[in-house]
Amino acid sequence: MTTYDIRHRTRFDYGAQVKFARCNLRLKPIDWPGQRLEAYNLSAEPTGRLSPARAEAGLANVTRLVVDTPVRTLTIESVARVTVDRLVPVPAADDPTLAEIAALARTSRDLSAAGPAAYLYPSPLIPLDRDIAAWCAPDLDPDRGSLEAGIALALRIQREFQFDATATLVDTPPAQAFRQRRGVCQDFAQIMIAGLRGAGLPAAYASGYIRTIPPPGQARLVGADATHAWVLLWCGPARGWVGLDPTNGIWMASDHIVMAVGRDYAEIAPVDGVVLGSGAQAMDVSVDVAPVE
Repeated sequence: MTTYDIRHRTRFDYGAQVKFARCNLRLKPIDWPGQRLEAYNLSAEPTGRLSPARAEAGLANVTRLVVDTPVRTLTIESVARVTVDRLVPVPAADDPTLAEIAALARTSRDLSAAGPAAYLYPSPLIPLDRDIAAWCAPDLDPDRGSLEAGIALALRIQREFQFDATATLVDTPPAQAFRQRRGVCQDFAQIMIAGLRGAGLPAAYASGYIRTIPPPGQARLVGADATHAWVLLWCGPARGWVGLDPTNGIWMASDHIVMAVGRDYAEIAPVDGVVLGSGAQAMDVSVDVAPVE
């Protein structure tokens, strides 16, 4: 069990005065198996009205920010304390096979935002792609155990793709990152999800955090200075959603904090909205995830 203090700061600098802004903030970690939100505070400076809003898609805590006083800068700061008590999953001989979980997902009557059927199909940012599906297929034999297959694919992506923060943008399609064999955590998660869905498997996009400072003697995890992204694979009613991090080639366990879950990034972006102004804008994001001593 580890308790983390999380500070997520987003600063916007506008080229000209902004007269009005309305933003959706998905910065408050959701309730998810293996983690508990202990405390939370959200603020906007120099001005802004915050109010709860409904999540239109995915699993997210949404806050609406309205700024109706002219500003040249806007800083949004989210501070959370989260306790994580999540073991590393261990594949077992009696895990359902990929064929079995595909069939179970197709016949699932769970129509909630966490139901597996909603994550079987293409989404706006993660279309089906024959090349990605064919590349992933060797790890996704239908008779293979679901956890064994999932971690094998995550490890293969981690080995064969290069982390390169300059190679892609937030709207780079999975097919382009796949051809380049390089990108960031969002790209690797989208490629893995495209491959899993291409095999008829329910796969979700998870947004959240990983610890900034590793335990003594362990390597620093990639993606620790920003919002991180990884994959959730539904592995049947008993196992539920199992997290896989293809950027680092590891399971989602005690180092990961889930902020939101959706079909792709567009449903659970940490900040989006509308700004009325005539100039360009620059955005700076900083994240710190520190275990509480």
